[in-house]
Amino acid sequence: MPLSREVEDKSREATTLNNIGLVYHSLGDKQQALKFYNQALPLSREVEDKSREATTLNNIGGVYNFLGDKQQALKFLNQALPLMREVGYKSGQATTLSNIAFVHRDNGNLQAAITNSKAAIDIIEDLRTKIDSNDLRTSYFATVLDTYKVHIDILMQLDKQNPNQGYDVQALNASEKSRARGLLELLTEANADIRKGISPELLAREKSLLQKIGAKQKRYIELDGKPQAQELKKELQQEIESIINQHEQLKTIIRTSNPEYAALKYPEPLNLTQIQQQLDKDTVLLQYSLGKERSYLWTVTPNSLDSYKLPKREEIESAANKFKELLKKCEFIKCQDLSAAQKAKDFQEISQAATQLSKLIFAPVSNKLGKKRLVIVADGALLEIPFAALSEPNQTNYQPLLINREIVNLPSISAIAIHRNELKQRQTAPKTLAVLADAVFSADDERVTGKPPALAPEMDLRDLTMRKAAKNYNRAGWQRLKGTRTEAEEILKLIPASQTLQAYDFDANYNWVTNKQLKQYRFIHLATHGFANPDNPELSGILLSVVDKQRKPLDRVNLLLGDIFNLDWGADLVVLSACETGLGKGVPGEGLIGLTRGLMYAGAEHAVISLWQVDDTATSKLIPQMYKAILDKKVSPATALRQAQLQMWQQKEWRNPYYWAAFTSQGEW
Repeated sequence: MPLSREVEDKSREATTLNNIGLVYHSLGDKQQALKFYNQALPLSREVEDKSREATTLNNIGGVYNFLGDKQQALKFLNQALPLMREVGYKSGQATTLSNIAFVHRDNGNLQAAITNSKAAIDIIEDLRTKIDSNDLRTSYFATVLDTYKVHIDILMQLDKQNPNQGYDVQALNASEKSRARGLLELLTEANADIRKGISPELLAREKSLLQKIGAKQKRYIELDGKPQAQELKKELQQEIESIINQHEQLKTIIRTSNPEYAALKYPEPLNLTQIQQQLDKDTVLLQYSLGKERSYLWTVTPNSLDSYKLPKREEIESAANKFKELLKKCEFIKCQDLSAAQKAKDFQEISQAATQLSKLIFAPVSNKLGKKRLVIVADGALLEIPFAALSEPNQTNYQPLLINREIVNLPSISAIAIHRNELKQRQTAPKTLAVLADAVFSADDERVTGKPPALAPEMDLRDLTMRKAAKNYNRAGWQRLKGTRTEAEEILKLIPASQTLQAYDFDANYNWVTNKQLKQYRFIHLATHGFANPDNPELSGILLSVVDKQRKPLDRVNLLLGDIFNLDWGADLVVLSACETGLGKGVPGEGLIGLTRGLMYAGAEHAVISLWQVDDTATSKLIPQMYKAILDKKVSPATALRQAQLQMWQQKEWRNPYYWAAFTSQGEW
């Protein structure tokens, strides 16, 4: 800042002062923030930087609002808004309108609040359409999601004051408008085959970039569990991110160079009437919106809508995270080897956590669910929760929701509508099952060396992080999953050999899983290690064989999210019988960005994925039972998964939800 003054660059000085104020604001020191904003404001006016002046006025208004001085807050915000309009600063207008709505809401002026929040959302919706990159649209939307949350809260408060005036309907419509918009647009582009006619040059560039990402990720995985390689891993991560950025830019070029792109019309998210048309009499939609002060739940049937106020986000997410961590405890220790007393204690802790969370998010509707199918559109930490393992409301003893009802998860109800429209004309694939299992993950594998595998080096397992790393650690990195072969063979017994395709050992590789022949199969089953990258979802994927039959290292050893987006499957069902395949990067407004959306884009009607590192033996029992129900009883994948999980629950050895609840059902029910 002294240098700015020295060169009399007052515009830069004003910017610096404002930025310092922002830092203090984020640290919670509002008085210091106000001090620096008030120094920036006259400098902005002196140099006639109206955009900076408006931004500073908005920031000052925000501080006064936080300090409880609503009158002063409105004074500064109302000064900022016309300046932003004058200079055409659209995103700033949306922010200021949202802040004005926030102040009016807290003052109880709900009509003024709703007018301003609606105006803010109208601007946001317009700005989204002007961004070509799907990723940039998603990133932008994440920064403005609070505006939708405030808008929803205002509508629900208006509904409380004015029942039966349709404010709850508007709130549900706004909630649907605030989620998974990037996914809706991706599915629309898939429908329009936006990649059709891609030039060979662009296709070659994309293939090259994906190969580079795969090679770097392979090296990164090989370094897992090796503390001495941290610096190299950091360098690799930077290189990977650079290539991913290049790939994102190329995807935008591919999309916008297609003549059909200009004519493409993205659908609006569904309203209540359209949502109800997607449901049947045996299905109830539960849609959640977690907010800072209050959360909300809407329950929708083909002919009804009910809405409920729930506790604030922090309380719900604290209970959800506790439940999740207890469920995942067996990732780090072999629970089957614990004493009976310890097993009982662990089970009791899980059941108590399940009951606590159920009371928070199900209590208001506990008497209205009956035994109907629940379609869950979750929010926040609830996205990573297996609802099937939550406790039945109003039960003295722990009884999972699974016992009385089928549960399906969706990123949004609008997504399933678009997906249904895409798939309704598709012909059923002519063959039944393609399965990949028991891949070769290491050069030390006995199938490579002809010798028993070397024992893993001794590790200090007192630290939870070390225990987690050790879960899949051996000298070469990843343990063989023999149970996946058992799992595959049990499934294959149910189907004539002429209707199946299988890949084990060295054949369970990248070339097999990306072969166009897989489009001929109704069910695609991939049983292998999976990995979710919460920081960069493009690096989420599944691990495949690392060497070929001649024991030579393969160039591509993982199927990443970017690869999945380039697949064209005709599958009724894709099962990723692997660890953490249902996780990804939690993005506000989008939910979890991970493998599931890639599978939907690739054409999977339904997916079964996992929320944590699954037990190899338990999975080899659960998944064949699911296929047996699909093939013998002709039930849907969602129904079949529930039946298989019930069978596990009924066996004392496998009653702990860790063994069966990781797998969740996504998509068409």
